[in-house]
Formats: sequence, C-alpha cells, structure tokens
Amino acid sequence: MGDFRRFQHPRFLSSYLGLVPSEHSSGEKRRQGGITKAGSKHARRLLVEAAWQYRHVPRTSHHISQRQRGQDQRVIDIAWRAQRRLYKRWQRLHDERRKRRTVVAVAVGRELAAYCWEIATLSS
Repeated sequence: MGDFRRFQHPRFLSSYLGLVPSEHSSGEKRRQGGITKAGSKHARRLLVEAAWQYRHVPRTSHHISQRQRGQDQRVIDIAWRAQRRLYKRWQRLHDERRKRRTVVAVAVGRELAAYCWEIATLSS
C-alpha cells in the first residue's frame, strides 16, 4: 500500500484497491457491473474478509479493552464509530435491501478501507 497520504480522499484508495463498481456507460445509459478488481488482490481480500465480522453486533470485549489501553484515543474513537456504522450498513443492505451477503461484504469492505485511510492519515 505504501503511504496512505498519497490518496487525497478515501474514494481514491477504494478505486486503487478495485473495490468500486465497473461502469459501462453510453449516452444517457449508465450500467454498473461488478467491482473492478484493480490493485492489490491481497489487500482487497483482507478488507472483504474483515468486513464479514460486521455481521455481528458491535461490542468491546475484555480482550479488546486490554489491547486498547495506551492507544491514541482518536484511533479508538474512529474504530468504535466504524464498528457501529459498518454493522448498521451490513444490516441495512442485507436485511432491508435484501442484497446478497457477498455483495454486502464488498460494500462494507469499501467503507472499511475509508476508515483505514482516516486512521492512517491522522496527523500526529
């Protein structure tokens, strides 16, 4: 991945990773296809695999609380915000909009990449 600061916005990171839908447009017709799969296959796979965990209700276990001790509070706040939002996103797409779980995992992985960008670009 290199330096995350080279991406001016998280959507550029998502595009770099190939987590954005392909598009075949002509005139007024706009057709979106599957993800582009550009960039690092390994990074894309890790994000999508991690996204599957957002099916579960967000909580902070004792083990996680111990790991968070001594960490930057800004990072902890971003992580908790991500936990809640991505869980809600999973629920909305899967339960309300009836999207397939694999499609939901990719969408949540794309948002997870944005949170990774936010944490990586925090100014110290």
